[in-house]
Amino acid sequence: MLDNPTQPTFEIFDPCGVVDLDSRPIADRKPALQGLRLGILDNSKWNANKLLRGASEVLSQDIDFATVNYYVKKHGFSTDAPPELIEQIARENDIVLTAIGDCGSCCSCCIRDSVALEDLGIPTAPIITTEFVNETRLTRVAIGMPDLRPIVIDHPVSSITDDEVLQRVAVIKAQAQEVWLGTRADI
Repeated sequence: MLDNPTQPTFEIFDPCGVVDLDSRPIADRKPALQGLRLGILDNSKWNANKLLRGASEVLSQDIDFATVNYYVKKHGFSTDAPPELIEQIARENDIVLTAIGDCGSCCSCCIRDSVALEDLGIPTAPIITTEFVNETRLTRVAIGMPDLRPIVIDHPVSSITDDEVLQRVAVIKAQAQEVWLGTRADI
């Protein structure tokens, strides 16, 4: 091609470039959970309340929380929590449990809420479902907090029975403690 100047030349761009992102650290993990203030951020998704209240109950069987504060003030499950709500939660709590990420937009919003709380120094355990593990990983990397560890429960959530809620609550109980203590492995 270079030997024949009459031939047209083409410039080819590689769409598989490298994205250079700064990584933000997660909040310092807690050495113990006894006596901490637990915040529960409910994104109003179907069955999120059942999962969060059930998880709060079973966690409280083993952990003597100073308080458990519930927040259901989001404008919708497919929106981020307002900054003033995130700031209030950070002021009033030491650790947070939030749910649910079981669909595309609610999953990314749940992760973004968690990142906002982590940025304010609050270890946060977002609950997602098995169908959205990859999307969650991409979201965590894209917004600069790849070390955030979610709780992963079986999909679906919106149409499950009370027995299935209890099964998922047992998983939340174990994994939430791992997230807050910093022992949860990456997914």
